[in-house]
Amino acid sequence: MKRHLTALLALVTGLLAVSVPADASPAARTVAATTPASQQVLSPTPYMGWNTYYALGGDPTEAEIKSVADFLVSSGLRDSGYQYVWIDGNWAAPTPRSAAGDLVPNPDQFPNGLKPLVDYIHSKGLKAGIYTDAGPYIPGKCGLGSHGYYQRDADQFAAWKFDAVKADYLCGIAADLDPKTVYTEFAQALRNNASKRPMIFNLCNPVTSPDWGNYPEEQQSTYSWTYAPSIAQSWRTYTDVGFVGEIKYKDVLRNYDANARHPEAAGPGHFNDPDYLGPELGMNDEEFRTQMTLWSVAAAPLMIGSDVRKLSKTSLDILEDRDVIAINQDSAGVQAVRVGPAGTTETWVKRLANGDRAVVLLNRGDSPATLTTKASSVGLSGNRFTLKNAWTDKVTESAGTISAAVPAHGAALFRVSQATGKPGVPHVVAGLPQVTQVGDDAVPAGTAPLVAGGDQARVEVTVRNDGAQPVFAPRVELAVPAGWTASPLDKAPKLLDSNHSATFAFTVTLPATAAPGNAALTATTSYEVIGKGRLLQETSTPIVVAPAAPDGDVALSHHQWISATSGWMSPTVDQSVGGGSPISMVGQVHATGIGVASPSTIRYYLGDQCSRLTTTVGIDDAVRNVGPEGGTSTFQVIGDGKVLFDSGVLTRDDVRQADIDLTGVRVLDLVVGDAGDGGYNDRADWAGLNATC
Repeated sequence: MKRHLTALLALVTGLLAVSVPADASPAARTVAATTPASQQVLSPTPYMGWNTYYALGGDPTEAEIKSVADFLVSSGLRDSGYQYVWIDGNWAAPTPRSAAGDLVPNPDQFPNGLKPLVDYIHSKGLKAGIYTDAGPYIPGKCGLGSHGYYQRDADQFAAWKFDAVKADYLCGIAADLDPKTVYTEFAQALRNNASKRPMIFNLCNPVTSPDWGNYPEEQQSTYSWTYAPSIAQSWRTYTDVGFVGEIKYKDVLRNYDANARHPEAAGPGHFNDPDYLGPELGMNDEEFRTQMTLWSVAAAPLMIGSDVRKLSKTSLDILEDRDVIAINQDSAGVQAVRVGPAGTTETWVKRLANGDRAVVLLNRGDSPATLTTKASSVGLSGNRFTLKNAWTDKVTESAGTISAAVPAHGAALFRVSQATGKPGVPHVVAGLPQVTQVGDDAVPAGTAPLVAGGDQARVEVTVRNDGAQPVFAPRVELAVPAGWTASPLDKAPKLLDSNHSATFAFTVTLPATAAPGNAALTATTSYEVIGKGRLLQETSTPIVVAPAAPDGDVALSHHQWISATSGWMSPTVDQSVGGGSPISMVGQVHATGIGVASPSTIRYYLGDQCSRLTTTVGIDDAVRNVGPEGGTSTFQVIGDGKVLFDSGVLTRDDVRQADIDLTGVRVLDLVVGDAGDGGYNDRADWAGLNATC
């Protein structure tokens, strides 16, 4: 561990060269020593492209793939760098090999075979990738496997003129093989293919504990970094980032964190792979922009998992942003590391080839925040720095502080360099409107803003000046929905000096008839800069207007929630998660309640109108049909940020009954945790949920 921390510190301060440092881990030194100097670097920067799996799922067809290839060209994605069209699983015939031992594509999906399709992809200026598994084909367990046929399959892929091969490990784990051994053998076969065709090799071992069960360390994806850099261009670092048609923000963060464990293994020609990009598969635009930010600084392959033909202009613009792609494609091939502690807000830094730094200010929380770091903390020295916002293209100058107003689930990305020449525009951060109090109740930090008809809320906008020169006459105007009022509480200062901030507060009043749903608070911040005139910044924060509070004796499962998340699928009312079976715990069936998978949070607005909640919590009996692994959860009832009930760890043989005082509670959260086992088989139930209001 000490050796790893030393290597990470060297990355941050800019002392780490592209070569492996002397104080890197033994595994990283072994990788460097065993990589032949003459070996061709097939992917000096992370490769980019599109993959069939998450968008098309099983049974991709020739027509669909041709259509996507056409769109990659017409949309400009190809010219932005997305070159690979990668055919994932389920391309082979039901009996995947001929009597002679050759792989056979499914004639229903590929009536002309694969070679003409590859030729078509190449004719569009694109490259083609194919999928197999490092294990043996096992009928009923996995649909395609190359074990025992590595050289034959490598020769066949090369003869079809594929440019890349992805090797899964579902058959491999089913056959209890050693991934290092079989992947190394397959890599050698690919390098020695009869056509002498260069082909990128992607190791796709998704096996992790505890998500998959109790597998030895050397069989897991988290071990691949110890051997993969010397045999492959990329290797998966954790389990899948989602399911077919579903990639969620929480799983993006989970995979990013796992991917960040061994940045020393990445470099030109060999990269950690946290899995695919998922625009419009379960994330909002802000969350996907965060994924693109994190994948870019991680020097990760940028493979799109969505059906690009159906994406919005916003999603396409995010995918094609030149400054963000340039950070990902930087020739140094360095992976970002975290500066400071892990938490709800974090700073990540990536050293770039020319000495600049790519700096990420990450907000994992549910409310907006202004985040800061220092240029000295990211390995830069001096007293003047140019900050280019990679997403907005805005260029400003800082005296040493790097800060940004970051939305909930958002990330700011700057390219930071030493400033020269005449002074630039001061780096002024116009904060996002933040609800800090509703009525007499303070809003807990990190909590998504929530108001209701008739509420009076305090909203604050903090403006900070990180430039070397003062700015003058700062002003903030707050726009609210029709029928609402916003009254300023403070006088504006005459100037905002260097390294100072000012908070502008407002009282926002909602009419009693305010319609439930989504609304927005928009701040327009303006200030005078010498020689530049009056500059404007506009920031906006989404806000939820709650529905009416419950009234009388009600089952909360039948009341409208504010928001609801589930580890997989969606929360299900009066049924086990996924639907299809009633809520049942230890043989007892319950007529009402909510089924979820961990982790999960369900939020209700009570408006200080309720006095009592009773519920029975536990693991649903449905897990008994799945397997013995996992099936543990924790349950908490949280009122206005305070824990009112905590179940402790419950197994599939436990239930807990709770009788909770709700007096004075405005916002109620029902929270399920995975008890530290990664959520495996956690199908959790809130039964009853009877509220007295």
